[in-house]
Amino acid sequence: MGSQPDYSLPTQEISFSGFLFDMDGTIIDSTPAVVKHWHTVGEEIGVAPEVILETSHGRRSIDILRILAPEKANWEYVTKMEGELPKLYADDVVEIPGARSLLESIISYSFPWAIVTSGTQPLVRGWLKRLSLGTPEHLVSAESVENGKPDPTCYRIGLEKLGLQDKAGEVLVLEDSPAGIKAGKAAGCKVLGLVTSHTVEQVVAAEPDWVVKDLESVRVVRQEDGKMTLELSNALRFD
Repeated sequence: MGSQPDYSLPTQEISFSGFLFDMDGTIIDSTPAVVKHWHTVGEEIGVAPEVILETSHGRRSIDILRILAPEKANWEYVTKMEGELPKLYADDVVEIPGARSLLESIISYSFPWAIVTSGTQPLVRGWLKRLSLGTPEHLVSAESVENGKPDPTCYRIGLEKLGLQDKAGEVLVLEDSPAGIKAGKAAGCKVLGLVTSHTVEQVVAAEPDWVVKDLESVRVVRQEDGKMTLELSNALRFD
């Protein structure tokens, strides 16, 4: 790929029947809040925060706790813990560039979309409210599945909620983590990988269909015949 990533693919138009968005790293970036959060939890459970942060992104808190502190790996603890983040660290979250305008365009057409995330319901709804971002009709959260990403179950549930389980190849998953990208591909969807939380090499290794820096490269151009056409610009050239 060379020393510098080459984001120079010609602009292209691609049509889809629905969209499944990951949350953190795709719609928002709450990294500073998550770092503070895991420092607090790490002190509570007696595990160095650095150890937790090495593998926490894109994974459910309950899965991390099952390994590091099994006594805390229950939904009552996890949902309460995550629900505090938007309250305690309200100023430590920003939007991923282009996310708001893309969501607003999709919502304005009443087009099928959902959020499929490793976060819990209190966490996701808290951040959406904090940033006044549109809340989807359908939300697949950490509590929705037995196994988190890269298991594809979460995205299969997302497809079912949109009524597009038989059209997975016409649905775009938007993801930033390798685990999430793999989950989307395993569910049969097309996947757009964002280089917001991992290296280009890590994102490409997960084998998404397209790679962009962020959502400023994605724009809605039209909707017709039950499909929405996106313009994709400045995507990464890779084999």
